[in-house]
Amino acid sequence: MTDKRPVILDCDPGQDDALMLFLALNAPELDVLGVVAAGGNVPLTRTEINCRILVEMAGRKDVPVYAGCMGPLVEPLFTAEYVHGETGIDGIEFFEPSLPKQDQHGVDFIIDSLRAAADDSVEMVITGPMTNLAMALKKAPDIASKIMQIAIMGGASFEAGNVTPSAEFNIYVDPHAADIVMKCGRPIAMFGLDVTHKVMTSPEIVGRLNALGSRVARSCAGMLEFFGQYDAAKYSAEGGPLHDPCTVAWMLKPDLFKLKPCHIAIETQSELTRGHTAVDFWGVTGKPANAQWAYDVNRDQFFDFLIERIGNYK
Repeated sequence: MTDKRPVILDCDPGQDDALMLFLALNAPELDVLGVVAAGGNVPLTRTEINCRILVEMAGRKDVPVYAGCMGPLVEPLFTAEYVHGETGIDGIEFFEPSLPKQDQHGVDFIIDSLRAAADDSVEMVITGPMTNLAMALKKAPDIASKIMQIAIMGGASFEAGNVTPSAEFNIYVDPHAADIVMKCGRPIAMFGLDVTHKVMTSPEIVGRLNALGSRVARSCAGMLEFFGQYDAAKYSAEGGPLHDPCTVAWMLKPDLFKLKPCHIAIETQSELTRGHTAVDFWGVTGKPANAQWAYDVNRDQFFDFLIERIGNYK
């Protein structure tokens, strides 16, 4: 049996972040060093509470939760209550978590954890704006060598943007942070709308989750029912795209996805296309690839795997 893979989860829950957390927190393959909240889908004061609720629900009080950056490096924070509800994870039964927020700032936790690790050993998962890791890299450039790979939910190429005609939400919120991370020189796998829009939920998926019966599974079903309302109307579909769990699903079962090495650049200046991800899918610039871009997924196998893993919660 190989050792567990150390990973730091950086997120802004968000119903789809919640499913990402549930998938990662019960994965026997992963050693979750900590969960860091960012301001994103809703403000930081809410996302850090959401992280503590979800980690506690997963039965993982051994996993510390940190509050990271309140807002982007340059731009004012843009949030998405219009999609996720006032709490960010509307659709679950709320409670006051007993799991405390750690006193240390999330950026300093990232720095300390990476400095304590061996080279090329820690995996990062980022399913919100990339502010926390970008700030950590700015403060402590030496930590980059400790990162084995970064799995990111963000961006769009062949698929149009979901917050502007050309930009996906996570990149739009903090394009300057995304620019720093994309230039950090570490292996990156990026899961944008090109692939996440191929894993739309449905009443059948919600029903299968509900039938599992556990508190976690029923909460997943409730969140997807709420989350799906906005996107179902937007995309004329039965449910919404399940963006964030793609990152961890790929880490655990990479053959679910197809990825291609590409050069990816972030637009930070333009008022019109702020947050655009320029994915050189066909290699027309001649620039070397700096990331693996996910462009396809086996939807049925993805949901079978997700439901199987959520089914492990009792």
